[in-house]
Amino acid sequence: MKKFFIKICKFFGLEIIDQNEFTSPTLNKELNEDLSILNQKSIVLPMGEVKITRKVNSILIIIRVNTEIEVWDQNKRRLFEKPKVEYSIRSINSLIKSINLCQKKYTDLKIKTIILDDSSKNENLNKIKEVIKDTNVEIITLNTKKFEAKIKKQKTEETFSNLASLFQCFEIGKDIGEDLIFFIEDDYLHFDTMLSEMIATYERVSSQLGRDIFMCPSDYPYLYMDNEKTNILIGDKRHWRTINKTLCTFMTSKKLLDLYWQNFLKNCEDRHHPFEKYINEIYKNEFCISPLKSLSVHLTNINSSYGLSPFIDYKKLWDENKFDA
Repeated sequence: MKKFFIKICKFFGLEIIDQNEFTSPTLNKELNEDLSILNQKSIVLPMGEVKITRKVNSILIIIRVNTEIEVWDQNKRRLFEKPKVEYSIRSINSLIKSINLCQKKYTDLKIKTIILDDSSKNENLNKIKEVIKDTNVEIITLNTKKFEAKIKKQKTEETFSNLASLFQCFEIGKDIGEDLIFFIEDDYLHFDTMLSEMIATYERVSSQLGRDIFMCPSDYPYLYMDNEKTNILIGDKRHWRTINKTLCTFMTSKKLLDLYWQNFLKNCEDRHHPFEKYINEIYKNEFCISPLKSLSVHLTNINSSYGLSPFIDYKKLWDENKFDA
């Protein structure tokens, strides 16, 4: 009788929870396992099931890399005080581990990754190639000349180059992006579960809201310096909060990139204060969320309000992502 009842529930797409055994007979899983199924249903105890109406088919990841400039627009040293290339290498290494875990978990998900390199020396570029040699990651060299007529003259070459690399990232996303697009800077370390959690949370929250969203993987300290109101949401494996500011590491959809293309263009045409001025304006109309606690950490100076997320074991994460060629 019990087996027959389970079959009936499966037929109608219902799930059974056996709280005595702490299992789900219909899913053949213990309740502390991942109960969700990508593009079908998101299940979080005790909140129940969310039917996925906003399915994720593919993600384009674009990493902006500059291994030469220590900290753009500042005279400060980063946490651990290493050469910039070391942050780029560990950042890419951590991202690849996160991509591999995501691809293993979601085998039908299409993932394409591009590195946009800004003027790395051959020595540094060879180090990057070692990190990605067993992957399908593609490297593209930034062409600053194509943006000379698009970006206003800047005080420094570094600022112009920074704007140009962001500009080219957005153009790549617009030209070849299909579904989700993830823009990433090269001074973030990512937890292994970062990408899989972001994708599963994206489809859960978007399905609940009935609209596409923006996501930031980092829980920045500046979010706690003002008494701003926020909404707390249930994601795939953790809580998320609504935010109205990000840096230039964020994920969104091709649909929203196209819809707000003029904002993305204007953000790259000049150095604004804050740098992300026209990106942040989008969040007045669209939902943007970040995780509690962080899935990616921004390795800047320890006193920076745009840097270290709270409650993270930085030394452990740093050591875990050392790359030995």
